[in-house]
Order: sequence, then C-alpha cells, then structure tokens
Amino acid sequence: MNTADKHTKTDKIITKITAVIAGIIAIALAVWGIVTLLNSFRYEETNDAQVEEYINPITSRVVGYIREIHYEENQDVKKGDTLLIIDNSEYQLQQQEAEAALLSAKAQTQVLASNTQTSASAAQVTKAQIAAAKAKMIRQQQEYDRYKKLFDVESATQQQLENVKTALDVATSDYQSALENYQASLSKVNDVASQKAVLQAEIKRREAVVNRNKLDVGYTVITAPYNGKMGRRTIQEGQLIQAGQTLAYIVDKEAGKWVIANFKETQVGKMHEGEAVEIETDAFPGKKFRGSIVSLSPATGSRFSLLPPDNSTGNFVKIVQRIPLRIKLTESEKEIEQLRAGMNANVIVRKNQRDNNG
Repeated sequence: MNTADKHTKTDKIITKITAVIAGIIAIALAVWGIVTLLNSFRYEETNDAQVEEYINPITSRVVGYIREIHYEENQDVKKGDTLLIIDNSEYQLQQQEAEAALLSAKAQTQVLASNTQTSASAAQVTKAQIAAAKAKMIRQQQEYDRYKKLFDVESATQQQLENVKTALDVATSDYQSALENYQASLSKVNDVASQKAVLQAEIKRREAVVNRNKLDVGYTVITAPYNGKMGRRTIQEGQLIQAGQTLAYIVDKEAGKWVIANFKETQVGKMHEGEAVEIETDAFPGKKFRGSIVSLSPATGSRFSLLPPDNSTGNFVKIVQRIPLRIKLTESEKEIEQLRAGMNANVIVRKNQRDNNG
C-alpha cells in the first residue's frame, strides 16, 4: 500500500468523524432550539432579579466617644441586645444639674406656700382692724352728735365740739385706712396665687428637661432594634461619633426575604398578584425555590431613578422598559436561610397558569 492510499483512507476517516461531530452538534442545536422555543411558549423568564432583605443603618442620636463595642462582623443579634456604649459622663452631669434645678423649683413651692399663709394671716389681721376702726368711728360719731346737740342748746363750747369733730375725722380716716390695707392684703394673696401658677409651669419645664436628659443618657446605650445579623464593622473604641452618624448596618431577619424581578414590559401583560413563580439562584444552581407575586410596580424602574427619562427632548431611542415585581418566597425559613441579599436570581413564570386563571 503506497503513501497516497494511506492519506486517502486517513482523510476519509477524518471526514466521517467530522461529519458525525457536525451531525451531533446540529442535532444538539436543533434540540436546544426546540426546547427554547417550547419554553418561550410555556414560560416567561428573566435573569434580571435579585434577592432582597431590609438592610437598615444603626445611627447615633448623641455625640460622644465610643466606650464599648459588643458585636462583631456578621454576628447574629437579638432584639434589645447591646451593640455599643457611648461615654455618658457629660450627659449624667447634665442630668444631675437638671434634677437639682427641679428640686430647687419644687422647694420654692414650699416658700410660696409659706408666703401665701403669711399673706392670708395678714389679711385676717387687717380685717379685724377694720371692725375695730369701724366701732371707734361709730362711737366718735355718736359722741359728735351728742356734743352737737349740747352746742345747739349752748351747753357745750365751740372748742369742745371742734375737738370731738377732729376725733371723728381721725376715726373715719383710720377706718378708711383699714379698708385699704385689707384690699392690699387681698391683692397680695392674689399675687402669691399667680406666682404659684408660674412656678408650676416652671416645674413642668424642669421636669421636661430632666426627662430629656434621661433620654440622652439612654441614647448612649445603642441596642439592636430587632432580630437580625450585623454587617461590616467600621468603628473602634475611643472613636468620636456625631449625632446622626451611621455606625453599622443590620439585616432585618424578622421582615423576611423576597425577590425583586425586573420583567420586560412585553412580558407582564397577563401577570397578576398571587401568581406562583419558580426561582433559581446562581449560588445554588439546580435548586429551585417557590414563590408568589406580591405586587407589580406602579411604574417602570426608570421612572423611579434620580433622573427619569424625558422623551420630549427630541433624542428618542425606543428601549424596552422593565417593570419590577415583588415576589414573596413561600419556602420555609430553613430552606431560604442560605439566601443573602443581593444574590442574583432567575425568575420563571409559567404562562399556562395565567391563561387558566384568566
């Protein structure tokens, strides 16, 4: 057998193998195309989806230096667990000062009560003096009337009548003075009563200051607002923090997990709330999670962006928009425990269930 015949046989074998491989590839592509086509009639699918959880910041409500930190990164915490403690020395001093001011205001109420009693007693004394002055005035009036009659029958002298008249005028003046002193005493009692109302208002203000300082002292202990898992730790003991500063992030376990799937506007025409879906994640390939549609967004995702598009500007290019769907995971808590916020997911909705439900 010559070399040419060997090359001819080799070429034939290679050609056959190539043809077989090409046939297999063609069959595989045909099967893939058929399956894809069938799936396009049976399912609506999107890979623009992510697992979501509520991730909330832990912030400080007061200014101060961090004294103690009681959590580590990625630590599970329970509601009410202490996360960190801020140095509260200054706030305790402010609270003590406010409490001392409140005690001083309350002590003034005792002084005011004593003044009220004194003023009331003085008014009673003045009232008694009125009765005495009135009796004296009446007696002097009678004396004057008697001497006037004696003077008219020339049994008393002019000087005696004038002396009696002077005594009557003095008695009348004393009576008027007693009346005025009594009115002044009553006014003083009223003034003291008015001061009591002002002092009561001051006490309430001082109590509010004390309560406000108690809150500030309480704010120096930061606790977990609910059961969750702490995120990355970026603070250290001794660090100065400001009011409103974000100190950490906590993932809310009580609120559960859900999926936000962004379907094309051409896919959501017949989707409805309560519709069952299947979810696959890149982290757990081949494992399917069950869920149901909770709600459809009232607008496209671009409308909620910082700069929503305005097609009236003239530079218009039609782009298929996406509608976010909120999907509740209906698996047990144990099944979805390994899912994390931000994980990519594929969401599949069966078309025939929509047609049957419709």
